[in-house]
Amino acid sequence: MKLGIVGLPNVGKSTLFNALTNAKAESANYPFCTIDPNVGVVTVPDKRLDFLSNMYNPKKYTPAVIEFVDIAGLVKGASKGAGLGNQFLGNIRSTDAIVHVVRCFDDDNIMHVVEDANTAAPVDPAGDIECINIELILSDSDMVSRRIDKAKKNAKGGDKKFLHEAEVLEALLEHLDKGLPARTFDCSDDDKALIAESDLLTLKPVIYAANMDETGVANPDGNEYYKIVCDIAAKEGSKVLPICAKTEQEIAELDKEDQKAFLADLGMEESGLDRLIRCSYELLGLVSFLTGGPDEVRAWTIVKGTKAPKAAGKIHTDIERGFIRAEVIAYSDLERIGSMSAARDQGLIRSEGKEYIMQDGDIVLFRFNV
Repeated sequence: MKLGIVGLPNVGKSTLFNALTNAKAESANYPFCTIDPNVGVVTVPDKRLDFLSNMYNPKKYTPAVIEFVDIAGLVKGASKGAGLGNQFLGNIRSTDAIVHVVRCFDDDNIMHVVEDANTAAPVDPAGDIECINIELILSDSDMVSRRIDKAKKNAKGGDKKFLHEAEVLEALLEHLDKGLPARTFDCSDDDKALIAESDLLTLKPVIYAANMDETGVANPDGNEYYKIVCDIAAKEGSKVLPICAKTEQEIAELDKEDQKAFLADLGMEESGLDRLIRCSYELLGLVSFLTGGPDEVRAWTIVKGTKAPKAAGKIHTDIERGFIRAEVIAYSDLERIGSMSAARDQGLIRSEGKEYIMQDGDIVLFRFNV
C-alpha cells in the first residue's frame, strides 16, 4: 500500500511524515522545502503476528508494510505548472490513497501559504481543501477531455461501446467542471470500471489529516476548523483523522516503553501512526491473513472479500494454480486455546474450499498440488 501525503506548504506534511516514518525528512518554515518526494516504509503493528512469533520463534518475521510518500506542497495553479506543479501531480498518481494534511490551528509564527509563497494567508480549512482539490480536478479534466476526443473518434463508425464511453465521460467532465471530485460521481459499477481506466487523481480515496495543536487534538470536537473538515469529508465519503503532527514527531523519537508512558500521560491509547494505518485499511477495504511456522511468520494484505485461492496467489502463483484447500483457524480461537495442537484436538481448524472468503485475522495453511 502506498499513501501520498499532500497539502499546501507549511501545513505539517513533512512533520507528519517524519513522525510516521522517523525518516527525518527536511522540515522548515518555508515553502517547497520538500523538493524531491521523500519515501518511507513503515511496518504495520500487529499483535496477532507477535503472538505467532512467540509461538513459533521463527527464523524470519515479516509484517505488512505501508509506503508513505511525502509530496512537496502544492499551491494554487499547480495544474498549470505553478510552484513545483505537474511533477508532483505525477507523484500523487502513483499512490493508492491520499493523506491530505489540513491545517486546523492558528500560529502567527508559521506562515500559511495558498497562492503567493511570499504572502501569509488566514487559516481556512475549507479554502485549503478546495485549493488542492481544484488543482487535482483541473488535471483530471484535461485527461478526461482527451479521452472523450479519442472515444468520439473511435465511435465514428457507430460503435455503441465508444458512443457510451463518450457519453459517460462527458457527464463526468460536467461533474468535474462543477468543482466536484470524480470519486463523488454517481454512476453504475460498469461505468465506474470504465472511468477507473483513466487513473484519475480525484478518484483516489482520501483521508483528511486534521493537523491541530496539542490543545485542539485533546478535544477535536471543540475545534471549529476540525468541524469544517468533517463536514466536507462526510459529503464526499472521505475519512478524517484528528492529529497533532508535532506531538506525533515527539512520540516517534522515543523508545517503545517511553512511547507507552507518553501516550498514557496524554490520555491516548494509540499513536497517530496506528490510527492512520487502521484508517487506511478501512478506507481501502483491506484485511490481513497470517501464515506461521518455524521458518517464518508473515502478514499478507488482501482486499476484503478475496476468496481463498486468490489469497493463496499472494504467496505464490503456483499455490493459487494448484489450490486444493485452506486449513484455517481464526486468530481469536488460537489466542484463546494457546496452541495449534490443542486447536486441532478441539476441531477449531477448518478445511475451506475455493469459495471461502478470507477473513481478517485468519491464520491459514494452504494445501496445493502442481
